[in-house]
Amino acid sequence: MNHSLFVEIDSFQYNCVGEDICGDCFQMQKTPGFNRIIAILSDGLGHGVKAGILSNMTASMALKFMASNQALIPSAEIMMDALPVCQTRKISYATFSIVDYMPGEGVRVIEMDNPPVILIRNGALLDPPYKEVWSPRHENRKMRIYEIDVQPQDRLIIMSDGISQAGLGSDIYKLGWRRQGCADYALDMIRTQPSISARKLAREIVVKARELEENGKPGDDMTAAVFYFRIPRRTILLTGPPFSKDHDREYAWILNAFRGNKVICGGTSAEIVARELDREIHTDLSTVAEGIPPIATMEGVDLITEGILTLTHTAQLLESGEAPQEKNGAALLTNLLRDSDSIQFVIGTKINEAHQDPRHPEDLEIRRNITKRLATVLEKKYLKEVSIRYI
Repeated sequence: MNHSLFVEIDSFQYNCVGEDICGDCFQMQKTPGFNRIIAILSDGLGHGVKAGILSNMTASMALKFMASNQALIPSAEIMMDALPVCQTRKISYATFSIVDYMPGEGVRVIEMDNPPVILIRNGALLDPPYKEVWSPRHENRKMRIYEIDVQPQDRLIIMSDGISQAGLGSDIYKLGWRRQGCADYALDMIRTQPSISARKLAREIVVKARELEENGKPGDDMTAAVFYFRIPRRTILLTGPPFSKDHDREYAWILNAFRGNKVICGGTSAEIVARELDREIHTDLSTVAEGIPPIATMEGVDLITEGILTLTHTAQLLESGEAPQEKNGAALLTNLLRDSDSIQFVIGTKINEAHQDPRHPEDLEIRRNITKRLATVLEKKYLKEVSIRYI
């Protein structure tokens, strides 16, 4: 058992054609102090608003029951009893897949009527053993429970049946894409891109499933979530000059000695590092975007951006959940942070008088506050490990 594994988790989904609300719901949370991660994918009966209510209620209740270590069968029965009843089919119904990861203790997966979990290890599809349990009060409510001892580079994939049934009735996929089709596609993606992120793999699976539908229009809600277990990807981000010039050399050598991705946000910060390490800065004017200054390059540094404006826009992108494809500083920084697992912010505390001007926009926050905002969204929304050091 590897105690140091980090799990990157991300999901992607499309609504059923003609619906503004997705009938699938994906939620996750980390237990403070234990690093236990619980994630739920629920698929509500049908699609649209009612399905969205069913799946959100199911996911929310499942998270609370799992986090409090309640007994499985009674918890599932409470969830079924609490769900509204479909007037057409006369049943209260939502499927779910639960992934419960405790570092050092492996993963438990619990499924009720969702497609079986996909486990990919060393370039091959594995079928982990499971046991089945039934609800004595709800007919046909059967759950599968898997206990998986995860290893570095393992991927777990869970999905709603909109993925497994994609292309149903077509000449090529008369019975739908099915779990095997999704697994084969994921295997191909991993073979060609061994370090593909959970975010990208989840998106690629759902996009491919939609392509199988007639005219590319999903006949059901489609959701895939990917869990990528790996040795943590580490990133350090320096922004703002130190409070005292006497700390400039320490500031630069903190960056230089770090093992992982290295980012500098702020022109003055970059100048300090360049001076102390005797390196040159080169500005790339082709990366200028509306409201976003250009990036720069320096030997030994993965990304250099402007400071407050870029950090503010990056926080907005992270909060919205966008995966920007542009090549400007905020987009590049957003994607780098999302692909990182452990992020260390080193914040210089010297005040930049230019950003105290009341004529600046209200959202041009001072460095300390915008960093806290970034740390919060990275921890809460993306379950990253974040630390902040002031200098």
